Amino acid sequence: MIDHAHDLASVRDATERLLTAVGKLDNASVTESSRLPGWSRGHVLAHLARNADALVNVLEGRPMYVSGEARDADIERDAPRLLDAQLTDVRESAARFQETGAVPADWSRTVTLRNGVTDTAARVPFRRWIEVELHHVDLGIGYELEDLPADFTERETAFLAARFAGHPDVPPTRLTDGTRARRTGREADAPEVTVTGAPADLLGWLAGRRAGTALTVEGGPLPALPPL
Repeated sequence: MIDHAHDLASVRDATERLLTAVGKLDNASVTESSRLPGWSRGHVLAHLARNADALVNVLEGRPMYVSGEARDADIERDAPRLLDAQLTDVRESAARFQETGAVPADWSRTVTLRNGVTDTAARVPFRRWIEVELHHVDLGIGYELEDLPADFTERETAFLAARFAGHPDVPPTRLTDGTRARRTGREADAPEVTVTGAPADLLGWLAGRRAGTALTVEGGPLPALPPL
């Protein structure tokens, strides 16, 4: 069972880690490139703030974004801001998300995200946790996939494996870190490919953050994963 209250607390802790780390930067550092192609660190921080507000919309029954174009325009608008403005926006938007999450509600209800994707309201805090943790890594300021909380890495790996499960372009694949195994890709009686690696490397590959060169593959080449 998904514990949304636990996940809200985890989001709060992850946000504080990010704000503490970003607070050590300077204005010039915010304009430098992040690890996401075409995005500066300012773009990443602007996205995090606007995503918090977008998930408030989701929880309150409004469209996540007015449109894809509006989402992108808001990020471009906010990306060039100075460090203090970025920090304030991330902090205040995170507080709005926490306040919305604290309102008594039916957490079993279905909500609608981007592109018509639906989920239970209870999973929204975990989706926000994903945003904060992975984009902290994307900032390229010393926080790596190996630094992610172990329970987060385990859950996000399972989440992404489920996301690619049944995908016609991904061969039947077994994922294992040596102690835990999962299946993903097309349905089959047995996996065609086995991918083995450290938890951080498996997550990095599934999340599009690493090329998978540290992984061991048996039964064929490393599967090409569709974009998230």
